[in-house]
Amino acid sequence: MLNDDEVRESWRLVDGGLPLVHVARRLGRSERALRRYAQARKLPSQVRKERIHRTRKDPFEAVWPELAVMLKDAPGLEAKTLFWYLTENQPGEWQEGQLRTLQRRVRDWRALHGPEREVFFKQVHHPGRAGQSDFTRMKKLGITIAGEPFEHMLYHFVLPYSNWEYAEIAFSETFAALSQGIQNAIWAAGGVPEQQRTDNLSAATHDLKKEKGRAFNKSYQRLMDHYGTKPTTNTPGRGHENGDVEKSHDLFKRELNQRLLLRGSRDFATRSEYEDFLRMVSSKRNALRSERFAEDRAHLKPLPVRRIEDFEEKDAKVRGSSTINVLGNVYSVPSRLIGHTVKVRAYAEHLELRYGTKVVERLDRLQGAKRARINYRHLIGWLVRKPGAFADFHYRDELYPQPVFRRAYDLLVERLPAGATLEYLRILKLAAETMECEVAFALELFLEEGELPTSDAVKAIVDPRPEQRPEVHVDEPDPSVYDALLQEAA
Repeated sequence: MLNDDEVRESWRLVDGGLPLVHVARRLGRSERALRRYAQARKLPSQVRKERIHRTRKDPFEAVWPELAVMLKDAPGLEAKTLFWYLTENQPGEWQEGQLRTLQRRVRDWRALHGPEREVFFKQVHHPGRAGQSDFTRMKKLGITIAGEPFEHMLYHFVLPYSNWEYAEIAFSETFAALSQGIQNAIWAAGGVPEQQRTDNLSAATHDLKKEKGRAFNKSYQRLMDHYGTKPTTNTPGRGHENGDVEKSHDLFKRELNQRLLLRGSRDFATRSEYEDFLRMVSSKRNALRSERFAEDRAHLKPLPVRRIEDFEEKDAKVRGSSTINVLGNVYSVPSRLIGHTVKVRAYAEHLELRYGTKVVERLDRLQGAKRARINYRHLIGWLVRKPGAFADFHYRDELYPQPVFRRAYDLLVERLPAGATLEYLRILKLAAETMECEVAFALELFLEEGELPTSDAVKAIVDPRPEQRPEVHVDEPDPSVYDALLQEAA
C-alpha cells in the first residue's frame, strides 16, 4: 500500500515533466495506483476510510458490562486480576492467549471512562537557585569488598539547573550522614545554592503531632542557617517533588552498572578503591555538564569561612553494666567510667566518647536501632571474676569475637561441662591481653585436631613464657679495670 510520502514524491516528479510510467518504475510501484492518486490529488491518508467494524467477534462482549462496573467501583484493578476473576468463575471458558485482548479493552476503558490522572508540570530551573539531596540504596548492584558483600547507601546531591552531582558512601539516613554529605557537596561545588531541598527524612525534620505536619529539627535548621540557604521539603508521600535527584539516582546507578560490566568485576580490594571508582564515574558525568555548571556556579552564594561540625552531641550516663545507650543502640565502654556521664559525638560512621576534654574511646557506629556492640575487652576482667554471669548474659553472643570462639566454647561445654565457662573466659582474657588473631589461630589448630582447647593449652601456643622468672646473676664490675683504662688514656 502506498504511503503519503511516496504519493507526494510521485506528484513532484510528474509535475516536473517525468511520465507516470517512469515514475512508477523509479518508485517500484503500480502505475495504476499512482494514477488514481494523481487524478484525485488526495493522499492515501485522506482517502482511507476509518474502519469502525470488528474483524472478529469480541470474546468479552457478554461479560464486559460486569467488568466495567468492577472497574468503575475499583479503578485500580488490573486486567490480569479481572482475567483471574473470569477464569475462576467460568472455568474452561477462557484461554491464556485472550489476556492481551482484555488488557487492550481495559486500556481503552481507562482512556475514555477512567478517573482523572495526576498531571505533572515541567519546571523551569534557574542557575544557582536550588540543590537537592537524597539517599539511595545500592544493594542491587552487588558490590563486594575483598569478596565480602558491601551493604551501603549513597548520599546523592544534584544542582537541578546543570545536573551537576556529588555522591558519597553512606550507611544510614542519619543527621550526621546528611550533614557530612551536604557540606562535602557544596564545598566540592564551590558555592551554596539559595535553597536546599530534601524529602521528609527524620534527619532533617520531625513530626508535629498537634499541627499534623513536619518541621525542620534544630540541628538541620542550624546547618542551613550556617550556610545561609533556605531549607525546603517535598510534600509527604510526593517523592516526585524531589524529582531531579530521584531521577539522577536511576541514571547514576545505571551508568555504574554499565561501567562495572566493562570492568568485569564488582569486587574491590578495599573501600578506598571503590570510592575512587565512584569519584571517577561522577567526574566523567559532570564533565559533560561543564557549560551549564559554570552558569550554576556563577550564581551560587559564597561559602562561609569554615564548615560546621558533622556530628550530633549527646550526653550519656554509663550504667552499671558498663554500657551506654546512644540513639537507640547499646555500646560497651571501659568499666572505669561506670557512674560517670560522658559526651558522645555521633559522626556518620563512628562515635567519639569524651570525658571532659579528653577522648576516652572511639567506637564504630551501629546503623539502625535496637542493636548492641559489646567489646569483650571492656568486660572480661570482671567476667573472669564472676563466671556465673556468662550463661544468661543478655549480650552473650557479642562475646564470641569470631566464629571459631563459639565453636571452641561449644566443644568445651560438650567435653568439660563443669568448667567450660571459666575455661572459655580465660581464653577470652588471653585474647584481650595478647592478640585476638593469634588466639583464634591456636583455637583452629585444636579444633582441626579434635583436641580440647583449654586455656593453658592455648596459652602455651600464644604466650609460651615461663611461669617463673629465671634467676639472673650479674657479677659486680672490678673498678681497677677502669683505673687502668684511665691511666692508659693519660
